[in-house]
Amino acid sequence: MKITLQDSIMDTVQNYPATAEVFRAFGMGCLGCAAARFETIEQGARAHGMDLVRLIDALNAAVKE
Repeated sequence: MKITLQDSIMDTVQNYPATAEVFRAFGMGCLGCAAARFETIEQGARAHGMDLVRLIDALNAAVKE
């Protein structure tokens, strides 16, 4: 399964725990905040000014390891 920008942040972390560290490394350390429960990866990344392509590539690489 490939992680996409439309996936929920919390679903991604719950299904792939290794992705939590990727989110933190990119500056999204508030995985427990209320917004993370409802936002997609794209929404959260844009709110934090992240490079969407780099983030998705890193998330998918973490899942493959």
